[in-house]
Amino acid sequence: MLDLAPIAEGSDAAQSFKHTLDLAQHVETWGYHRYWLAEHHGMPGIASAATSILISHVAAGTSTIRVGAGGVMLPNHSPLIIAEQFGTLEALYPRRIDLGVGRAPGSDPLTARALRRHLDSDVDAFPQDVAELLDYFAAEPKRPVQAVPGQGLNVPVWILGSSLFGAQLAATLGLPFAFASHFAPAYLLQAIELYRDTFRPSPALEAPYVMLGFNVFAAETDEEATFLASSMQQAFINLRSGKPGKLPPPVANLWAQLGGAERALLHQVLSCSAIGTGDKVLSDMMAFIAKTEANELMITSQIFNHAARLQSYEITAQAYGLSRPTQAA
Repeated sequence: MLDLAPIAEGSDAAQSFKHTLDLAQHVETWGYHRYWLAEHHGMPGIASAATSILISHVAAGTSTIRVGAGGVMLPNHSPLIIAEQFGTLEALYPRRIDLGVGRAPGSDPLTARALRRHLDSDVDAFPQDVAELLDYFAAEPKRPVQAVPGQGLNVPVWILGSSLFGAQLAATLGLPFAFASHFAPAYLLQAIELYRDTFRPSPALEAPYVMLGFNVFAAETDEEATFLASSMQQAFINLRSGKPGKLPPPVANLWAQLGGAERALLHQVLSCSAIGTGDKVLSDMMAFIAKTEANELMITSQIFNHAARLQSYEITAQAYGLSRPTQAA
């Protein structure tokens, strides 16, 4: 599952972090395999800016679930710093840490400039940055600089993407590929095909491995699930309108209140979603898996009320047949 550590209206980051840990502990008992957190900056409704610190917070409070970044936006950082941070995490929580990396800034242009502080072309160096990062984790790195901790540690690196660029890079490097279909599905099928067709086996991975983002809003009734989904739908409209804010409370009959352009936007960006009862969610998830042949789904449920969010993940686990914690591997 993917957690953006949402900050709901009327709440703050401290409460968000409490909810994140509570959610991680629950989904671990329900049998989820991974718990990923995403790097965003300057977003009033997302608290996971210091991603590696929050990963440590979650890993310390759980025992079996894999915890990772989905992802770290590598152009914002020195590859050495990320190697040291995730080498530290791997040393603290052996065989439980994942590192997904992406090339987007995870912020608006002004915030991106504040993060990088200099070259506008940093994002163009993403393939070189990934290669440098992988070298720091190698048992015998080619570079004279060492990542301590980091060198020789088995930290799985994933390439994240929402376009064909990430698919091509993941295939070239022989790394697992995670596609952001939960909010940017336009190139989904093309990216999967490109990745699988051009994949080159590597020491990290013998065959293509695809994980896809998928929104889930599960409840006891379809009506309740539709009501819960309205928070995320409002948040997307606000974001695309240039007015990002905290996660708003749900509203009844949101669809009837939207204009044509807003409906079209939601149809486009949230097409990879399941909203409804457990049976409905399971049916939609299985249809999506059949269509894409995904190896894993990374589900996310941006729900305003924490108890309702917990219930959504529990209903999904029960519908899918998860029943026990997975062991770290």
